[in-house]
Amino acid sequence: MADKTLETLFHETLKDVYYAEKKLTTNLRKMARAAQSPDLKAAFEAHEEETQGQVERLTQVFELIGKRPRAKTCDAIEGIISEAQEIMEEFKGSPAHDAGLLAAAQAVEHYEISRYGTLKAWATQLGLDEAVTLLDATLQEETATDEKLSALGESVINSAAEQAA
Repeated sequence: MADKTLETLFHETLKDVYYAEKKLTTNLRKMARAAQSPDLKAAFEAHEEETQGQVERLTQVFELIGKRPRAKTCDAIEGIISEAQEIMEEFKGSPAHDAGLLAAAQAVEHYEISRYGTLKAWATQLGLDEAVTLLDATLQEETATDEKLSALGESVINSAAEQAA
């Protein structure tokens, strides 16, 4: 039990979110291709580019704690991605397709906001000031992406899905 410290938990969670971000890079491309709305497609493409920067920040955090960047399978992201794939298949071509994709993307954002908020708090507790700065930058990006997706849903995507009914 001696090795079950906050530092160990921080490292394990870092590996989890590293996996999630790497996995999302590929899946954001798929979601962008599947999006019917040009606005949603552009949002996914922009976030894919942003995600690549987030992976780089995570790499820096690994370096700060003296660890090699390594991913650990993230079951939560696997589940959210699986749901997004179901939506892409089951609602393909339907008016509700993009509303479903947007909802899946927001589920990802909410997961990431939770993880980055936790990692930032733990980094603060552990005195990892540089890591706090890096994690906070990503947390702010994820929060902004969630807000953009909400606005897109409220202004365009959800009403298009409803009006087509």
